[in-house]
Amino acid sequence: MNSSQMRMTCALGLAALLSCAVVCPRVLAQSPTRVNAKHHEKTSVVLSTDVGNEIDDQWAIAYLLASPELNVLGIVSAHAPSLPAPSAHSTYLVLRDEVENRLGLRDHAPLFEGSSLPLLDTHTPQPNSGTNFILEESRHFDKENRLVVLTIGAATDVASALLQDPTIVDRISILAMAFTNRSVSGGKEYNVENDVKAWQVLLNSDVPLTIGSGDVCRTYLALNFEQAKELISSHGPVGAWLWGQYQTWYYRTVKPLRVNDFSKPWIIWDIITLAYVQGMATGETLPRPKLEDDLSIKPTTSGKTMTWITAVDSKRMWTDFLEQLDNFQRHHAAGSVSGSDLVSLP
Repeated sequence: MNSSQMRMTCALGLAALLSCAVVCPRVLAQSPTRVNAKHHEKTSVVLSTDVGNEIDDQWAIAYLLASPELNVLGIVSAHAPSLPAPSAHSTYLVLRDEVENRLGLRDHAPLFEGSSLPLLDTHTPQPNSGTNFILEESRHFDKENRLVVLTIGAATDVASALLQDPTIVDRISILAMAFTNRSVSGGKEYNVENDVKAWQVLLNSDVPLTIGSGDVCRTYLALNFEQAKELISSHGPVGAWLWGQYQTWYYRTVKPLRVNDFSKPWIIWDIITLAYVQGMATGETLPRPKLEDDLSIKPTTSGKTMTWITAVDSKRMWTDFLEQLDNFQRHHAAGSVSGSDLVSLP
C-alpha cells in the first residue's frame, strides 16, 4: 500500500519508540486474547494483504504471526497495480518469502493467492481460492463469535466473499486500513482506489466494519529514519530485515532528493489493524457513509453504523511488538539477512 502524495506527514514523538492457490501448512497458535469477550480464547483472524507493494505490510505480518493472542487461520495475497502482473501472484511470492524465509516458519497458516483484478461491478465477484477459503472458514463462526478479516490491501477478495454468499455478514467482521480520513474527499486513498467497487460492496452491506484511516496512522504510526532504526534494527534477524526494508523504501520514496535531511517520517500504516484487534486502539461508532464512484464519501439515511479508529496507544503497541518479536525469535529459526537483502519491492 503506498500513496506518496498523502502519506508523509507528522512524526511520531520519541515516546512512541519503545494463477492458482498455493497452500502451506498451519502455524501453531497460542494463548488468551486481549480483545475476545470470552476468556481464554484467541481471536481468530484471516489476513488479506498486498505485501511487497510497500513496507508496512511486512511489519504487520511479522507482528501478526509473532502474536500468541491471535489464531491466524490463513493469509490471502491481494492485488496491487504497482507490482508485476498477475499482481496477486507477485504478492503471494513476497508473502511466502516473509513467512517461510524471513520468519523461518515451516509449519504455518495456509497462504492463498487472491484475485489479481478488481471487481467489475458491485454485483459480480472475482472468485478465487482466497475468497473460497474465507467463505469456508467463516462457516465455523456466527454472530456471537465472528471471524475477523484483516484487510490491508485492496478489498476485492473479502467483497467477493460477500457477493458469493451474502449470509457471511452474520459470521465475519472486517477490520481494514483504508480511506484518507472521514471527510467528503476521504476515499482518495490507495487501498480504496485499487477497488472502489469492493468498498462500495462493503459499505452497502451489513457486515460489521472498522476502519483505520490514513490521518490516524500519520498521527500515531509515523517513524522517521532514526526512530525506525532505534526501534527495530537491533531486534534479531527479523528486526534487521524490517529495518532494511524501511531503509530501502525511505531512500527510494521519502528521500531521493533530501541529501542531508532525515527528519521526514514514513508511516507503518497497516499495523493499525493489529493495534486495534489486540486492544491497543480506540474507535468511535458513527453512521455508515456511502462511497461514490468519484471517491467522495456521502452520508446516508440507512441507519447502519461502523467504527472509525480514533487513536492508537503507540508506546504500548511498539513495546508489545518488540516483546512479541523477540519472544518469537527465541522459538523460531528466523532467517538472517543484511540491510540490503530485501524482498522484491517494486
